[in-house]
Amino acid sequence: MATFPNISPVYGTKKASAPKIRITSLGDGYEFRALFGLPLTQDPKLFDLVFNVSEEESDVIEAFLRSRVNDQASFDFTPPAEGFVKTGTYSQSGTTATITITNHGIAIGDVVTIDFTSTSHTQPPDGDYAVATSADQNTFTVTASNSETNNGTVSVTLSGAGKYVCQAWSKTIPYNNRAVLTCTFREVFEP
Repeated sequence: MATFPNISPVYGTKKASAPKIRITSLGDGYEFRALFGLPLTQDPKLFDLVFNVSEEESDVIEAFLRSRVNDQASFDFTPPAEGFVKTGTYSQSGTTATITITNHGIAIGDVVTIDFTSTSHTQPPDGDYAVATSADQNTFTVTASNSETNNGTVSVTLSGAGKYVCQAWSKTIPYNNRAVLTCTFREVFEP
Protein backbone atom coordinates (compact mmCIF):
# COMPACT_ATOMS: atom_id res chain seq x y z
CA MET A 1 0.00 0.00 0.00
CA ALA A 2 1.38 3.37 -1.02
CA THR A 3 1.46 6.28 1.40
CA PHE A 4 0.99 9.84 0.20
CA PRO A 5 4.26 11.84 0.32
CA ASN A 6 4.94 13.77 3.53
CA ILE A 7 3.78 17.09 2.05
CA SER A 8 0.98 18.98 3.78
CA PRO A 9 -1.83 20.91 2.11
CA VAL A 10 -2.53 24.51 3.07
CA TYR A 11 -5.41 25.37 5.37
CA GLY A 12 -8.77 25.99 3.79
CA THR A 13 -9.45 22.30 3.11
CA LYS A 14 -13.02 21.48 2.13
CA LYS A 15 -14.52 18.25 3.49
CA ALA A 16 -17.79 16.82 2.18
CA SER A 17 -19.85 13.84 3.34
CA ALA A 18 -22.58 12.00 1.48
CA PRO A 19 -23.87 9.06 3.55
CA LYS A 20 -25.21 6.12 1.54
CA ILE A 21 -28.80 5.92 2.70
CA ARG A 22 -31.88 4.60 0.93
CA ILE A 23 -35.12 6.43 1.80
CA THR A 24 -38.64 5.07 1.38
CA SER A 25 -41.42 7.63 1.78
CA LEU A 26 -44.45 6.32 3.65
CA GLY A 27 -47.90 7.76 4.23
CA ASP A 28 -48.49 10.89 6.31
CA GLY A 29 -44.95 12.20 5.69
CA TYR A 30 -43.16 9.38 7.51
CA GLU A 31 -40.09 7.90 5.93
CA PHE A 32 -37.96 4.80 6.42
CA ARG A 33 -34.19 5.34 6.22
CA ALA A 34 -31.86 2.35 5.73
CA LEU A 35 -28.10 2.14 5.38
CA PHE A 36 -26.99 0.85 2.00
CA GLY A 37 -24.05 -1.53 2.44
CA LEU A 38 -21.84 -2.17 5.44
CA PRO A 39 -22.19 0.29 8.36
CA LEU A 40 -18.49 1.27 8.47
CA THR A 41 -18.57 2.31 4.79
CA GLN A 42 -21.65 4.53 4.94
CA ASP A 43 -20.03 7.94 5.12
CA PRO A 44 -17.15 8.27 2.65
CA LYS A 45 -15.44 11.64 2.79
CA LEU A 46 -14.44 13.85 -0.11
CA PHE A 47 -11.60 16.34 0.44
CA ASP A 48 -10.72 19.29 -1.78
CA LEU A 49 -7.07 20.02 -0.97
CA VAL A 50 -4.67 22.74 -2.08
CA PHE A 51 -0.92 22.23 -2.01
CA ASN A 52 1.08 25.48 -2.32
CA VAL A 53 4.54 24.00 -2.81
CA SER A 54 7.82 24.28 -4.69
CA GLU A 55 7.95 23.05 -8.28
CA GLU A 56 10.04 20.09 -7.12
CA GLU A 57 7.46 19.07 -4.48
CA SER A 58 4.67 19.42 -7.04
CA ASP A 59 6.56 17.01 -9.32
CA VAL A 60 6.77 14.51 -6.42
CA ILE A 61 3.02 14.77 -5.78
CA GLU A 62 2.11 14.49 -9.47
CA ALA A 63 4.39 11.48 -9.98
CA PHE A 64 2.79 9.79 -6.97
CA LEU A 65 -0.74 10.50 -8.23
CA ARG A 66 0.07 9.38 -11.79
CA SER A 67 1.53 6.15 -10.37
CA ARG A 68 -1.72 5.50 -8.48
CA VAL A 69 -3.67 6.03 -11.70
CA ASN A 70 -1.43 3.54 -13.50
CA ASP A 71 -1.54 0.84 -10.80
CA GLN A 72 -5.20 1.58 -9.92
CA ALA A 73 -4.32 1.45 -6.22
CA SER A 74 -5.56 3.51 -3.32
CA PHE A 75 -3.14 5.20 -0.94
CA ASP A 76 -2.91 5.97 2.76
CA PHE A 77 -3.46 9.61 3.69
CA THR A 78 -4.26 11.54 6.85
CA PRO A 79 -6.27 14.69 6.08
CA PRO A 80 -5.37 17.81 8.05
CA ALA A 81 -6.92 18.06 11.52
CA GLU A 82 -8.67 14.68 11.24
CA GLY A 83 -6.93 12.72 14.00
CA PHE A 84 -6.51 13.43 17.70
CA VAL A 85 -5.58 12.07 21.11
CA LYS A 86 -7.89 12.83 24.05
CA THR A 87 -7.91 11.71 27.67
CA GLY A 88 -10.79 10.97 30.00
CA THR A 89 -12.21 8.39 32.37
CA TYR A 90 -13.92 5.04 32.00
CA SER A 91 -16.11 2.72 34.01
CA GLN A 92 -16.58 -0.91 33.08
CA SER A 93 -19.57 -3.07 33.99
CA GLY A 94 -19.48 -6.51 32.41
CA THR A 95 -18.01 -6.19 28.94
CA THR A 96 -19.29 -2.64 28.40
CA ALA A 97 -16.74 0.12 28.98
CA THR A 98 -18.33 3.58 29.16
CA ILE A 99 -15.83 6.31 28.31
CA THR A 100 -16.32 9.94 29.33
CA ILE A 101 -14.42 12.64 27.46
CA THR A 102 -15.80 16.18 27.18
CA ASN A 103 -16.74 16.92 23.55
CA HIS A 104 -15.17 13.69 22.30
CA GLY A 105 -16.16 14.07 18.61
CA ILE A 106 -16.35 10.30 18.12
CA ALA A 107 -19.18 8.57 16.22
CA ILE A 108 -20.70 5.09 16.33
CA GLY A 109 -18.55 2.78 14.22
CA ASP A 110 -15.34 4.82 14.57
CA VAL A 111 -12.34 2.64 15.35
CA VAL A 112 -10.25 4.13 18.14
CA THR A 113 -7.08 3.01 19.91
CA ILE A 114 -7.55 3.01 23.68
CA ASP A 115 -4.95 2.86 26.44
CA PHE A 116 -6.70 1.92 29.71
CA THR A 117 -5.14 2.76 33.10
CA SER A 118 -6.65 1.49 36.33
CA THR A 119 -5.63 1.15 39.96
CA SER A 120 -6.93 -2.41 39.63
CA HIS A 121 -4.86 -4.99 37.78
CA THR A 122 -7.97 -6.12 35.89
CA GLN A 123 -8.65 -3.58 33.19
CA PRO A 124 -9.73 -3.99 29.57
CA PRO A 125 -6.83 -4.80 27.25
CA ASP A 126 -5.31 -1.84 25.40
CA GLY A 127 -5.93 -1.85 21.67
CA ASP A 128 -8.32 -0.99 18.86
CA TYR A 129 -12.05 -0.80 19.59
CA ALA A 130 -15.10 0.01 17.47
CA VAL A 131 -17.42 2.51 19.14
CA ALA A 132 -20.66 0.68 19.98
CA THR A 133 -22.83 3.60 21.15
CA SER A 134 -22.49 7.34 21.51
CA ALA A 135 -25.05 8.57 24.01
CA ASP A 136 -24.08 12.23 23.80
CA GLN A 137 -21.11 14.49 23.03
CA ASN A 138 -19.39 13.46 26.27
CA THR A 139 -19.82 9.65 26.52
CA PHE A 140 -19.50 6.61 24.30
CA THR A 141 -19.16 2.87 24.86
CA VAL A 142 -16.96 0.08 23.55
CA THR A 143 -17.16 -3.66 24.15
CA ALA A 144 -14.21 -5.15 26.03
CA SER A 145 -13.09 -8.76 25.71
CA ASN A 146 -13.07 -9.30 29.49
CA SER A 147 -15.99 -9.01 31.88
CA GLU A 148 -15.08 -6.86 34.90
CA THR A 149 -16.33 -4.11 37.15
CA ASN A 150 -13.77 -1.34 37.48
CA ASN A 151 -12.87 2.20 36.46
CA GLY A 152 -9.88 4.38 35.68
CA THR A 153 -8.49 6.73 33.08
CA VAL A 154 -8.12 6.38 29.31
CA SER A 155 -6.18 7.84 26.45
CA VAL A 156 -8.16 7.59 23.20
CA THR A 157 -6.56 8.01 19.77
CA LEU A 158 -8.55 8.52 16.58
CA SER A 159 -5.94 8.24 13.84
CA GLY A 160 -7.82 10.06 11.09
CA ALA A 161 -5.87 8.08 8.49
CA GLY A 162 -7.72 6.40 5.68
CA LYS A 163 -7.46 5.00 2.18
CA TYR A 164 -8.05 7.44 -0.67
CA VAL A 165 -7.96 7.82 -4.41
CA CYS A 166 -7.38 11.10 -6.20
CA GLN A 167 -10.17 11.56 -8.69
CA ALA A 168 -8.87 14.83 -10.15
CA TRP A 169 -6.07 17.34 -9.80
CA SER A 170 -4.87 20.48 -11.51
CA LYS A 171 -1.65 22.47 -11.35
CA THR A 172 -0.92 26.15 -11.74
CA ILE A 173 2.47 27.83 -11.65
CA PRO A 174 1.95 31.32 -10.20
CA TYR A 175 5.62 32.31 -10.43
CA ASN A 176 9.12 30.85 -10.78
CA ASN A 177 9.76 27.66 -8.77
CA ARG A 178 6.29 27.65 -7.12
CA ALA A 179 3.27 25.53 -7.92
CA VAL A 180 -0.28 25.19 -6.65
CA LEU A 181 -1.91 21.78 -6.94
CA THR A 182 -5.64 21.48 -6.36
CA CYS A 183 -6.65 17.86 -5.68
CA THR A 184 -9.85 16.01 -4.90
CA PHE A 185 -9.31 12.97 -2.66
CA ARG A 186 -12.16 10.48 -2.27
CA GLU A 187 -12.18 8.02 0.63
CA VAL A 188 -12.45 4.35 -0.35
CA PHE A 189 -13.00 1.30 1.83
CA GLU A 190 -10.59 -1.51 1.07
CA PRO A 191 -8.79 -4.11 3.17
